Amino acid sequence: MNLTIYVLTHKKFDVPKDATYQPLQVGSAVHDNLGYLRDDAGENISAQNCYYSELTGLYWIWKNVKNVDYVGTCHYRRYLINGEEKVFTKQEYENLLREYDLITTKKVHLNNSYHYGFSANHNIAALDMTGNVIHEIYPEYYETFEKLVNGPDTYFGNMFVTSKALYDEYCEWLFSIFFEVQKRIDMEIDEDDYHKRVFGFISEFLLLVWTTKKGLKVCECKVGMIGEKAETREMKERLRVYLKSHDIDGAKAYFMEQYKLRPDVLMEASDITGELRLTMQIIATADAEQRINGTSILDSEDELSKLFPLFVSLNRAVANVAKYIENEEDCAFLQNMPLSQVAVRVAVEIFPEKSLDKNELLQRLLGMGL
Repeated sequence: MNLTIYVLTHKKFDVPKDATYQPLQVGSAVHDNLGYLRDDAGENISAQNCYYSELTGLYWIWKNVKNVDYVGTCHYRRYLINGEEKVFTKQEYENLLREYDLITTKKVHLNNSYHYGFSANHNIAALDMTGNVIHEIYPEYYETFEKLVNGPDTYFGNMFVTSKALYDEYCEWLFSIFFEVQKRIDMEIDEDDYHKRVFGFISEFLLLVWTTKKGLKVCECKVGMIGEKAETREMKERLRVYLKSHDIDGAKAYFMEQYKLRPDVLMEASDITGELRLTMQIIATADAEQRINGTSILDSEDELSKLFPLFVSLNRAVANVAKYIENEEDCAFLQNMPLSQVAVRVAVEIFPEKSLDKNELLQRLLGMGL
């Protein structure tokens, strides 16, 4: 098969040695030249990268790549991976494409409907207008859109591999919708760069709508993360310095400032090690302890590398006890841990399962620690 997978990027990265993977700089019309293939040559929408995110790369491939039978996209840090959690080779893709119409990510199953989740984090007018436009110009897709937008599933990342014929068909459908939506909504309603990328977000969901309506045979794969974002590493280092100096207020203020700029910072795709989320738990614990007791965990240990294992063990115990799993390892930790009851209370408060009786869970945990 003549197959090329374009690695969409906006920064320098370690390019895979497999020649199947071709770096493509997105938004290159408005960013410094990285020395890769650029999405501002030929027919392009590169200058609109602030609204379309990686879709400017998808558009460029659609309009300018003619010499391939199969084509795909991934990200400079995110790749589709096989059962052994290794990046797919060309041969593996060829084998799958003989059986499947399209290869993409596993579905993300949300706690609520996609519409609810989008409204909580983005400009809902853009999603609603997308539905209106689909109803007008692709009415045969509207019933599927309505069903899925009120359901809990979506794909993510705009990462998929398929035949160039299906790829072109999808792009024709996708961009004809978005170009019409763009005429009808205020694209500047969101002030920060993250929220302006509205079409990049909605397109992840629309891939599910399109493949479902067409009845395509889809192979859903895991996504492997390669490396951590430089911005995430910088945040962790800055927070480490704040905590080393016991400046809890400074750490909180810095995090909130960065969170406004990057609302995705705690998502798994950004915080792939989970250490940033753990750092915020440590800050919340130290803050609560300081207010209640006048002292905090930082007075006995202020090195994050030593605190992380303690909070990982605490969170594991919380998760197990929430499922009524009580083992010797968790009991021993809760009985001997150098953490306060405040730390346990914070861990229970941030535990993601909302349907639990958290007061009852807290009492069971504290009872195990006696």
